[in-house]
Amino acid sequence: MADRATEAVWVEKYRPASLKEMVGQEAIVPLLRSYAEKRSMPHLMFAGPPGTGKTTAALALARDLFGAEWRQSFLELNASDSRGIDTVRTTIKEYARTSPFGAVGFKILFLDEADNLTSEAQASLRRMMERYSGSCRFILSCNYSSRIIDPIQSRCAVFRFRAYSTEAVRAQLERVAKAEGKKVSAEAMETMLTASAGDMRRAVNLLQLTATHADHVTADTVKEYATVPLRREVEAMLGAALEGNFLEARGRLYRVFTDRGASGEDVLRAIHSYLPDIPDTVLPPREKVRLVEYLGEVDFRLAEGASDRIQLEAVLAHVATGRSVGK
Repeated sequence: MADRATEAVWVEKYRPASLKEMVGQEAIVPLLRSYAEKRSMPHLMFAGPPGTGKTTAALALARDLFGAEWRQSFLELNASDSRGIDTVRTTIKEYARTSPFGAVGFKILFLDEADNLTSEAQASLRRMMERYSGSCRFILSCNYSSRIIDPIQSRCAVFRFRAYSTEAVRAQLERVAKAEGKKVSAEAMETMLTASAGDMRRAVNLLQLTATHADHVTADTVKEYATVPLRREVEAMLGAALEGNFLEARGRLYRVFTDRGASGEDVLRAIHSYLPDIPDTVLPPREKVRLVEYLGEVDFRLAEGASDRIQLEAVLAHVATGRSVGK
């Protein structure tokens, strides 16, 4: 039987156990460390994209605060699983009202994906935060802080997590690869950095996926498993659209979806990153500005649950017709 450690998910296996071990988020980690040292903290809200260390920071803060017995004073819930008011009135209330353990004087309730709570549940949660603040501190994690009602935000110290820098992701990947005895070529590393786009969880998962059957990770292996569109595919797709060939551009988009398994947000992010490199002779600056504005509208629609294919086809149609009209 294989060693259980080798079968572990690397994201969890190499998750920092303390705030001192966290990389990146230099504007946030020192403040959290001061909370742990003083054993005092307000309610917190962690807002930012997926894979930027929100859950890791909450777990590390709890370990630094409570020590080896941290699990007795920490409860993690996911609001996307139970998003209604009954969860707030039962599970959360029962935990918040009980007396804390140890010398810290309070417990922590970590509510992940809190922006999925209904408005009624958020209103009830606000009352819980106010009533039981003496015995329980709340840490709310969300992708979009705008979906959290103002009364909750005003009761929290809000920390906005940013996508990790290339240097931070590279350092973590090198540390994991070294610990696992894997070699990663320079080109493979750059491909993973591009594919992860500042998402540490995605980067480490991609490294584990590509290193499962080989001790030497190459760029070709990464490209085979990467779930985001690569630059050359986006260049070809936008190139066809800019020439007014919508059908060819749409065909390339479908291949990105089917062959790469990319999501609409992945494609949109790749288009956005490629726009500055399009020559002004091909797409004038004013048109780039208009396209960025349109991409923002599409990003909002995708976040609200719109169809990936229809929205990305609309982007290509926008590019293709705009180019044709410009001629």
